[in-house]
Amino acid sequence: MSNRYQYLYGPVPSRRFGRSLGIDLIPHKACCLDCIFCQLGPTHRKTITPQTYVATDQIKAELERWYREHGQADYIALSGSGEPTLHAAFGEVLAMVKAFKAIPAALLSNGALFHREEVRQAARQADVVKISLSAWDQWSFEWINRPHPRLSFDRMMAGHKAFRREFEGELWLEVFLVLGFNSRPEEVRKIADRAREIAPDRIHLN
Repeated sequence: MSNRYQYLYGPVPSRRFGRSLGIDLIPHKACCLDCIFCQLGPTHRKTITPQTYVATDQIKAELERWYREHGQADYIALSGSGEPTLHAAFGEVLAMVKAFKAIPAALLSNGALFHREEVRQAARQADVVKISLSAWDQWSFEWINRPHPRLSFDRMMAGHKAFRREFEGELWLEVFLVLGFNSRPEEVRKIADRAREIAPDRIHLN
């Protein structure tokens, strides 16, 4: 893809999403978690406060240009360098993607902010939402995911289950097992019990 695109990347091959065009809404690396397994490395800006990191009109202009010049992908996904639900207008970006009716929209989120009604409402515009689960209680959540101090595991789980009830698209759950942290059989069973509570359409195991 041309380097004229500042906020779009790909389409890149994805084992879950085929050829996926990514939209990067967040600077590296703003997130509400600092997971020990994150491929992006340590969280530099741990926050739960949404901001308009990128102007939505700039994203719209790039999307329109990409659609004219390329316009072929299996999914358009909000993902990238941080947690996309921390962008105050990520719902507006999903609406832009949905305007390209031939290409489904995906939201790749850790799901930690889904206890907020406004986050769930915006996320419901996606065709597919991927959230993450690698813990089973507050202690394991703090050990593995190292959340912002104002986040709790129980409230996150309540948000996941509320979204499952509300969402009409496909909900995918990504589970990371890390040797020495959450990989023993009794720990895996606890995570599996929590996954059953969420009742996703698919589970991806890493």
